Amino acid sequence: MADRSALPYGSWPSPITIEMAVTSQRTLREPRLFGSHAYWTEGRPEEQGRQVIVRWSEEDGVRDVTPPPFNARTMIHEYGGGWYTVDRASGTVYFSNVPDNRIYRLADRAPGPLTAEGPLRYGDLVMDSSRNRLICIREDHTGLTHDFAAPEGGRIAEPVNTLIAVDLGTGAESVLASGYDFYSTPRVSPDGARLAWLAWRHPHMPWDESELWVAEFDSDGSLVGERKVAGGTDESIVQPEWAPDGTLVFVSDRTGWWNLHRQDPEQPGEPIALAPMRAEFAGPQWVFGMCWYGIDADGTIYASGGGEDGDGGGIWVISATEPPRLLDVPDIRVESLQVYDGRLLYIGGSWAEPRRMVLFDLATNERRVLRDQFALEIGPAYLAEPQEIEFPTTGGQSAFGLYYAPTNPDFAGTTGEKPPLVVMSHGGPTSSATTALQLEIDAFTSRGFAVVDVNYRGSTGHGREYMRSLDGMWGINDVDDCIAAATYLVARGDADPDRLAIRGASAGGYSTLAALTFRDVFAAGASHYGVADVEGLARFTHKFESHYLDRLIAPYPDGVELYHERSPIYHVDRLRRPLIVLQGADDMVVPIAQAERMVEALRRRRVPHAYLVFEGEGHGFRRLENMKRALEGELSFYAQVFGFELADEFEPISVEYLPRLKRGMQPSA
Repeated sequence: MADRSALPYGSWPSPITIEMAVTSQRTLREPRLFGSHAYWTEGRPEEQGRQVIVRWSEEDGVRDVTPPPFNARTMIHEYGGGWYTVDRASGTVYFSNVPDNRIYRLADRAPGPLTAEGPLRYGDLVMDSSRNRLICIREDHTGLTHDFAAPEGGRIAEPVNTLIAVDLGTGAESVLASGYDFYSTPRVSPDGARLAWLAWRHPHMPWDESELWVAEFDSDGSLVGERKVAGGTDESIVQPEWAPDGTLVFVSDRTGWWNLHRQDPEQPGEPIALAPMRAEFAGPQWVFGMCWYGIDADGTIYASGGGEDGDGGGIWVISATEPPRLLDVPDIRVESLQVYDGRLLYIGGSWAEPRRMVLFDLATNERRVLRDQFALEIGPAYLAEPQEIEFPTTGGQSAFGLYYAPTNPDFAGTTGEKPPLVVMSHGGPTSSATTALQLEIDAFTSRGFAVVDVNYRGSTGHGREYMRSLDGMWGINDVDDCIAAATYLVARGDADPDRLAIRGASAGGYSTLAALTFRDVFAAGASHYGVADVEGLARFTHKFESHYLDRLIAPYPDGVELYHERSPIYHVDRLRRPLIVLQGADDMVVPIAQAERMVEALRRRRVPHAYLVFEGEGHGFRRLENMKRALEGELSFYAQVFGFELADEFEPISVEYLPRLKRGMQPSA
């Protein structure tokens, strides 16, 4: 401690530059094993957020598959996912491309379109090799304008979702299943004779209620004998997979936790729970193509899971011949696990190491890192280790979070000073805080901020009851828990009670706005494309989430008064705290009109605020220059509000009406 210089918290020079923090947000997603080749996708901020399919082989190493300007994404459900597959026999890659949303075929030359032009979107692509076709989910936007023009008390017109097949020779499309509002996760049985899939209806989200269906293929490839084999009322089914013996394995939360189950589709009866425990082996299906486990040729299941009995989230080995055990790998956090022919492919990491694409050989125990998410150019001394905390909240209950202390071996705070605290409210609201390395958090902690990432009631990872505890209470329990986390850390001596900030994106942005509007604890906040008008979200959002708030708040429009009561935009006269609003101009989930209305109300009332709009960005920022400016702007905002000088040299953001503010004080009404 003696050789550490004393500087005010927040003003510490940090080796974690803003560009380093945002470049680290390159994403690794959708690992797949096809024969001897490993595939995955990379989201590259430095390429304007382009999503690139890459391939690894022993002979060639890592190579890009999709060339510029192709962007291997899909906007189905607005969130996308499941955007590519590969023909094992030929190596041909099929993928959805933004912005035209057509499916493309890539063999040896440049990609060529398979599907026709039109207002159609595709996701969850899988091969039906015996019939020379793809099976996927199609979203038909024919006749829709996407201007979010809904009648008063009504909702926008919705696209039509179906389960379809696409002929690889002609591109012709045929509908296999229709009538449900949503479909996902088609799986062709190993013998090619049957198909399994998931379906659900409004007003449910897939983590509320979903159903597992099975049918046979007839001679022309149509489905016959459709039957529901699992799921339904108050049960969520996730990721069905065919086992080698012809049974279906899937994840169900019927026990209160997302656990693995087995069902023989030919033998009606209750599914058999495999390795039941108070742990989660799945999560909320926000996007297509998500995977938490795989089945090897001998029937052994390898699953990523965490929770009260999940030991933090490693790889579980589940077989019929021995008790469940954890595989001995150094990866503390495991995501997107794939299994094929005695090998595992997954995204692994920890709080001190970046996410990485890992190939693990089960026969030799050889672990090979194929790709790092980014190159970590600093030592672990500058990285804050997450501390799991449990703290009391309203209703005599407990909530959870990850606390990160200010961490920099070169600097300490000044005598008697407590650090400013940034309370992070995640999106979803069904998401959860992660112990994986997030340099954006370390960008704060290495400059002298304390951070707490809150797993408020409604988060996943703590069982169905904990997730369901937000039903009807969105904007209340989540806010209570963020406040409880802050006051808990203040009481523990880890934060300055006069310099508490709250930040969040999407649903977390709503929690941020609600906390600043309806409560009097936080001194400032940052809303990244947050919801200001929950009625507007019910009326003017996309199909996937158009009934989401029926459970989180109340059925709409019957509960419209409650929607107004919970909407910060209708109570902006109560918002006196400085706020920075960051918004994508092309956001189709939380339209820019919500941010514009909020900022206009702040301006009208002369509340200190800053506003950044990013052209070409949707729900989440993907372009390097925009991500960089967003983080710079937020840090500059906190520095001005909390009264310290940043060590960084970048253009400060303009905060309107801030001169009336003094450090530790709030602006007058």
